[in-house]
Amino acid sequence: MSIDTSTAARVAKLARIRVEEDALPALAEEFNTILGFIEQLGEVDVDGVEPMVSVTPMRLPRRADEVTDGGQQSRVLSNAPDAREGFFAVPKVVE
Repeated sequence: MSIDTSTAARVAKLARIRVEEDALPALAEEFNTILGFIEQLGEVDVDGVEPMVSVTPMRLPRRADEVTDGGQQSRVLSNAPDAREGFFAVPKVVE
């Protein structure tokens, strides 16, 4: 696949990037270089290689799933600038 200057201009427009007319050939060449690298990756033999998240084997730390007491409504509402009847009060936003 090859990217020409009109395609590079369209990609720049879709990305909302202003690219001057004289810079379009260089941008198209850069896109073609990137696509070349992607094609090289497609040639790599990955049979038998398990997908991994990191280059080092690791596992994310997990916390114990414990039931908490909850029922801290008064403590939570103490942070609110305006609380009424056990709820956060906010200004009306619909006209």
